[in-house]
Amino acid sequence: MQTTSTKAIILFLIAAILGALGQYLYKTGAENSSGNILSWFKNYRVISGILCYITIMFLFVISFKIGGELTVLYPVYATTFIWGALIAVTLLGEKLTLYKIGGIIFIIIGVLLTVK
Repeated sequence: MQTTSTKAIILFLIAAILGALGQYLYKTGAENSSGNILSWFKNYRVISGILCYITIMFLFVISFKIGGELTVLYPVYATTFIWGALIAVTLLGEKLTLYKIGGIIFIIIGVLLTVK
């Protein structure tokens, strides 16, 4: 039976934060683009979002190499939704409703149940 290293969990948590940041960069980049696909390649936010996702893939591979179970690590990556909500509230001024808070609580409970 394989165990998941704490380092792998931390790397997946970093990947989750980068995933949320990447989505923020995609959203704000899309809002600032002309809609032409070529304009995306000139948009530093879109390019930065792509770089976030490239970094995430490297973090995934490193995490699995050092000892990580998919059934433990992938739920940790689900915290992307939490980080995304925090970014949306703080940087985009979106509202955090009771339903969203409830969803976040369920994600935290699910992650805790799988990491143990």
